[in-house]
Amino acid sequence: MKDPRDIIKRPIITERSTDLMEQKKYVFEVDVKANKTEIKKAVEQIFDVKVVKVNTINMKKKPKRFGRFSGFTPRRKKAIVQLSEDSKPLEFFEGA
Repeated sequence: MKDPRDIIKRPIITERSTDLMEQKKYVFEVDVKANKTEIKKAVEQIFDVKVVKVNTINMKKKPKRFGRFSGFTPRRKKAIVQLSEDSKPLEFFEGA
């Protein structure tokens, strides 16, 4: 079994994701090989909450140039996790 902190890489905090937090939906960058059930179990173990639904998005790699050097951005996977109504909200800005 994988470690939950290897599956969940980091929270994604943007203007759109902060709007989703009002609906108890949180956005995370996750491992590319992780599936929805692994993501659900990892979030429940790390944050001690009840997850209702998980949506995943595969982000393709994009070509980028820096002068004469060209390459690609890494491919990523994002997960939008919806918590149950009785779950406590996740706090990402505790130290700020």
